[in-house]
Amino acid sequence: MDVFSFRDRVVEDYGQFSRGFTQIKAPDLQEFVDGSYGKGEFWPSPLIQLNPSFVSGGAIGELVEAGLLHPECSRIFRWSKDHGPGQELQLHRHQREAIEIARGGGIFVVTSGTGSGKSLGYIIPIVNRVLEAREAGDLQKRIRAIVIYPMNALCNSQLEELQKYLGLGYPDGPRVTFARYTGQESDEEREKIKNDPPDILLTNYVMLEYILTRQDPLDQKVISDARGLEFLVLDELHTYRGRQGADVALLVRRVRQKLNSNLICIGTSATMAS
Repeated sequence: MDVFSFRDRVVEDYGQFSRGFTQIKAPDLQEFVDGSYGKGEFWPSPLIQLNPSFVSGGAIGELVEAGLLHPECSRIFRWSKDHGPGQELQLHRHQREAIEIARGGGIFVVTSGTGSGKSLGYIIPIVNRVLEAREAGDLQKRIRAIVIYPMNALCNSQLEELQKYLGLGYPDGPRVTFARYTGQESDEEREKIKNDPPDILLTNYVMLEYILTRQDPLDQKVISDARGLEFLVLDELHTYRGRQGADVALLVRRVRQKLNSNLICIGTSATMAS
């Protein structure tokens, strides 16, 4: 390992991460921020620590052989697919347990440390459910899962991760489709959501509230396409507390009442102890 190249990569990655939460439109402010980051002045200050090791849950291929996952998951969930087939994904035990619980229709919260792959604890079960439904003959175009994020930056980051797994290696288009609907979308993207509903919809809790209450034609179409919703995921569950927590709790009840009272609810958190 070239330690100097590693250092440059870490600095570059942190710079992209810390700047991903805001979009600066004023040229003078953008110039000032670029200059500060160019001199190595980051905000917030970086914290670098080693991730703990987690108990293994087996490889994706092992779960396919055990009948827990659809065979196509072996092709989808691989690392480094940018320049080839990539490497098979090795799961942690908490990820495997999440897959098993979701397969049984259970409701659960994934509480594990930062960098432990919590998002795969709901992405893999959702993708697997869509693939199995398609194989069983359910070809209806509809929204099967809604994932709620507390911040648009987290939603944008997850959109990129889904593209890596579901987009790479599928030149004719992903087998499981996804889209973001947070208010950042262009007219073209909004029309695509309206005319070609994705299997997975990424949004935030405010936008989901709007979707349920506004009379906008697109919002009404989204609700119509989400009838029979199978998964509702709340990422960073610990952020919903106090009045905001009460609002989101009522939002979840309204979603269940309007779309499917028996849907699977999933939460994730790195800091929630119980």
